[in-house]
Amino acid sequence: MTDISLGMPQLPAPDYPAEVRERLAADAAEVIARYPDSRSALLPLLHLTQSQEGYVSRTGIRFCAEVLGLTTAEVTAVATFYTMYRRKPSGDYQVGVCTNTLCAVMGGDAIFDELKEHLGVGNNETTPDGKVTLEHIECNAACDFAPVMMVNWEFFDNQTPESAKAVVDDLLAGRPVAPTRGAPLCTYKETARILAGFPDERDGAVEATGGAGPASLIGLRIARGESPQPSIVHPRGEATAEGGE
Repeated sequence: MTDISLGMPQLPAPDYPAEVRERLAADAAEVIARYPDSRSALLPLLHLTQSQEGYVSRTGIRFCAEVLGLTTAEVTAVATFYTMYRRKPSGDYQVGVCTNTLCAVMGGDAIFDELKEHLGVGNNETTPDGKVTLEHIECNAACDFAPVMMVNWEFFDNQTPESAKAVVDDLLAGRPVAPTRGAPLCTYKETARILAGFPDERDGAVEATGGAGPASLIGLRIARGESPQPSIVHPRGEATAEGGE
């Protein structure tokens, strides 16, 4: 008969230090006040806990459950459903390479493979210095800029293996890195606080923007009459004679 050991039961999650909990509780109250039902505040509160630790820890789950009157099982079910919530400590910069269909065929797979070798990490792993976490990600609705890489959810468009490696080298060295479009880059914890619904108070960050490219906007422009209507092609590619069937 094989011996089976279930190990020691997991102890309850520790609480935050008093000063941290007091600060987070004040922030949580502000978030909860935005919603008619406090349960609706769970997603931004999970981002809030990520802004503290860089991931959703058992302590963060306990905190969310207590302030919302939920069970830790209910909070865990949500935190583990969405990939935007980290389940273990991660780097200051989350580098995601789109490997969905279009980005993949345009070079996303090659970029991801070269970054894994260059950084010495696998998918969803972090460099030893704790600065960069690498992952492959699904479509980010920027196909006209393929292949796309994101750093803390900011866009780096039209990447190549060389340009992607230059970006991560700058991140590792602490040099300034500017996204192709959108707000200036900030750390993952700072990004999490913004996603929790708190203002980005950095100079110029709110004014910075980056719209979609021409390929993404062509349908809208046609609808507005700004571009010529596309020609209608017969399903079999045959020209239909005027008045014919």
